[in-house]
Amino acid sequence: MIKLSVMYPYEGGAHFDFEYYRATHIPLVLDRLGAACKRCSVDRGLTGGRPGAPPLYVAGCHLEFDSVDEFSAAFGPHAKEILADTPNYTSISPVSQVSETYS
Repeated sequence: MIKLSVMYPYEGGAHFDFEYYRATHIPLVLDRLGAACKRCSVDRGLTGGRPGAPPLYVAGCHLEFDSVDEFSAAFGPHAKEILADTPNYTSISPVSQVSETYS
C-alpha cells in the first residue's frame, strides 16, 4: 500500500480556504481518482510543537492506493484539472510525498 501526502506549509498572511478544500476540492479529487483511491483523510493544522506556535502545515490530505502505478494511472489523466483548482482555495504551494505504508 502507498500513501500520497499533500501538505500545505504554514505561511504567515497566506490564503487557505479550508471549507472549500474540504467540501469542494477533495470531493473533486476523489471523484476523478475513483476506486483506485482506497482511503482519504484530511488534516487541518491547529498548532505547532509548543503552545501558541503556528502549525507547521495549515492543511493536508493523505490518499492511499495499492501501488504507485495505480496512483499514476488514476491521477495522470486528471492532473491538469485537479491542479488547476488549487488557486480556488489557496495561495500556498503544496509539498507532496509518496510513502510506502505498513500496519
